[in-house]
Amino acid sequence: MTRPLPRIAVTAGEPAGIGPDLCVMLAHQPLDAELVVVANTEMLQARAKSLNLTLNTVAYDANINQAHTGNGSLTVLDQAINAPVVAGQLNTSNSDYVLETLKKATLGCIKGEFNAMVTAPVHKGIINDAGIAFSGHTEFLAELTNTAQVVMMLVAGNQSDSMRVALATTHLALKDVPQAITKKSLETTIRILHHDLVNKFGIKNPRILVAGLNPHAGEDGYLGREEIEVINPVLTNLREEAMNLIGALPADTLFAKHHLKNADAVLAMYHDQGLPVLKHASFGEGVNVTLGLPIIRTSVDHGTALNLAGTGNIEIGSLLAAIQLAIQLSNNKPLLGL
Repeated sequence: MTRPLPRIAVTAGEPAGIGPDLCVMLAHQPLDAELVVVANTEMLQARAKSLNLTLNTVAYDANINQAHTGNGSLTVLDQAINAPVVAGQLNTSNSDYVLETLKKATLGCIKGEFNAMVTAPVHKGIINDAGIAFSGHTEFLAELTNTAQVVMMLVAGNQSDSMRVALATTHLALKDVPQAITKKSLETTIRILHHDLVNKFGIKNPRILVAGLNPHAGEDGYLGREEIEVINPVLTNLREEAMNLIGALPADTLFAKHHLKNADAVLAMYHDQGLPVLKHASFGEGVNVTLGLPIIRTSVDHGTALNLAGTGNIEIGSLLAAIQLAIQLSNNKPLLGL
């Protein structure tokens, strides 16, 4: 049986930001997939005009399979928008539009209509200003899919040997990190990371490097006891299930080439412990992957860049990498009948 091209839903994100610009630019990028942009059609056409780019929009039909050839056409699943969009100017009236695009893409993935979803950046502040409690894509998608816990992982591009850094905690004040790392939460995070490396990335026995929390991984308790009391006991227990876990390692040497050479992923204990190294290696081409969801979701590694919307002074590298990784993960899934 021949594997069909994966169908990838791409949400255009905050309409006043660079998400629509990136989607318009996608029309001129050939990809080995079907792309369905979930956005307002008129808004995309207006943004294309401001960018002096040709754009032909085709209404999405689930019964039609259309490869994305990069000939200036976009297949669009149209979503009504409340107020006219001005590039660079946020409008609370359009916040529910943003969430509706995410719902359409997510539900399409759950139903199997889409193989994966890729998200352009949203603006959390304007959604909250509209009176809608919203802490981010990750939490929103977890709630939509009834997922108890998810894990953020960033990937340096979409190659098989790319650096992958997952996080035990995400957007927390540094003073709150130690209390957030419990045996239960850390074990769940590692199980999710291991499971998705096997089942989504197709790595049979992933080798995971685990960072310590403290300098020098606590230096036998002299610089902190979290490694002794929490991290190492969890690693020991999970190794009994044949998980290939290395650590806890001092974070200042963990990213040395000899450590990373045979590693499939790194688990950092907090945001700024792991991500500066990855972003140094791949800024502008990094991909955010949400692990633990029952669907495949990748995203760009940058924000809405309101000051650049409509100017044409942007790069499409991160969105392309996110789509290419979504294609790769879609193709890793077993195909019934093969």
